[in-house]
Amino acid sequence: MTTAPLRILVHGGGIGGLTLATALARRGHHVEVAELRDQLEALGVGIVQPSNALHVMREIGVLDECLAVGFEWEVLTICDPAGTTLARIPQPRMGDAPSNNGIPRPALARVLAAAATSAGAGLRFGTTVSQLTDDGSGVDVTLTDGHSGRYDLVVGFDGIGSPLRRHLYGDKYAPEYTGFANWRVTLPRSPEVKGVVMSAGNLRAKALLTPISEELMYLGAVFAEAEDFRPDQATAHEQLHERLAGFGGPIAEALAQVTDPAAVVYSRISQVTVEEPWHVGRIALAGDAAHASTPHLAQGAAMAVEDALVLAQSLDTAQDVPAALAAWEERRRPRAMWVQALSRAVLKQETGTPTTPEEDELLKTGIPGAAHVLVKPY
Repeated sequence: MTTAPLRILVHGGGIGGLTLATALARRGHHVEVAELRDQLEALGVGIVQPSNALHVMREIGVLDECLAVGFEWEVLTICDPAGTTLARIPQPRMGDAPSNNGIPRPALARVLAAAATSAGAGLRFGTTVSQLTDDGSGVDVTLTDGHSGRYDLVVGFDGIGSPLRRHLYGDKYAPEYTGFANWRVTLPRSPEVKGVVMSAGNLRAKALLTPISEELMYLGAVFAEAEDFRPDQATAHEQLHERLAGFGGPIAEALAQVTDPAAVVYSRISQVTVEEPWHVGRIALAGDAAHASTPHLAQGAAMAVEDALVLAQSLDTAQDVPAALAAWEERRRPRAMWVQALSRAVLKQETGTPTTPEEDELLKTGIPGAAHVLVKPY
């Protein structure tokens, strides 16, 4: 784009939003990030950064920082519920990026926030959009902290409950609960846990151990739960013990360390599919706001950071903002929708849930193809 630097508001200071802010500010654009939370520390447990996500981290200049605070790994270990190893599967790389990096979410947030501010982006905490009006040539925005401004582009990296999605489409694309939920607890890393250890079988459940630093790992478990279920604040650890009682081996050893109900993090697994355009005028939706997936391919945050980098690249080359948004979505939608569909099919397969004929076909071709597709440019 040959015009002057753009004024861009990123609504949401999570992984995707901070990645976009860094990529844009490094290109000379004027970027502000509006984040509802008062701080970035309360971000849950940890995540896996697969190779395609790490390639984006390299592109925005923070790969070394991510690896320094995380735990790099290359082999996925599959066990039966008793803990017997069934397979060790080498994980693919994208270019020269590592295979995977487990990382605590708060640590990643600090890395990305430092990168965004260092690049020149402004971060505003404790605020969200109060009013916005797109007149075709720009977007007038007022935030709840009283700040107002006019922007060439507003991007909603504001999560699965996206206020900007509601602004564009009302409740039409509300999150769809899958019937399953995630239980996670951060624990000291066992020395033998040098990569993800996943245990699944005929228990209609999956449990895994994920290293997220030299010192830490998390125990995660996926179970079918009623939509209105919430763990008891006083006995959440006991409820998790009950659900994992059929697992042995490394899962049982990790579970024995879970004694504090306050340490248990519970989240329902929901999905969002915005079937209409992800952008209306100069307002765009990205990441979970547009295409939230189940976590079964470990690609949720990876899709968000890919969205961010490709949007920055599209603004580099397109004639204007509308053309950039159209080019961006044309590149991103097929990949993100494929990941979402395959991830949901894997959830069903792992939990013994009936699949559709389309999902059966996707599972036949998609799982072998995932490694091939996800180590190619986005």
